[in-house]
Amino acid sequence: ELQLVESGGGLVPAGGSLRLSCAASGFEFDGYDVAWFRQAPGKEREAVSCRSSGDGSTYYADFVKGRFTISSDPDKRTAYLQMNSLKPEDTAEYFCAADGDVTACLGIQYGINKMAIWGQGTQVTVSS
Repeated sequence: ELQLVESGGGLVPAGGSLRLSCAASGFEFDGYDVAWFRQAPGKEREAVSCRSSGDGSTYYADFVKGRFTISSDPDKRTAYLQMNSLKPEDTAEYFCAADGDVTACLGIQYGINKMAIWGQGTQVTVSS
């Protein structure tokens, strides 16, 4: 079974940092585009960042550019989202997702979400 498990969420004051982890089981990250999404209460899920398996290129939503960094460690089958300079508006449930289609990240940049594998989410709360 292909699974993703997120961890690293928590409560942090504004301006603080967190690093989310996304551990894969049942498949290798090599060859999979990996993305992070978030969903705040009463709002739609939105893409935060994506890393292409093809060339390692990355995409960031405008609201996190310069503050968040996506990375992956294939040996550990784990992807990360380093979040710095957190703001109260970053409060949300964060989900990681993966897909074996090498155009998945490209699709996300155009609002097309075809990620097939999803984690259960981890809560991030930023206090003001």
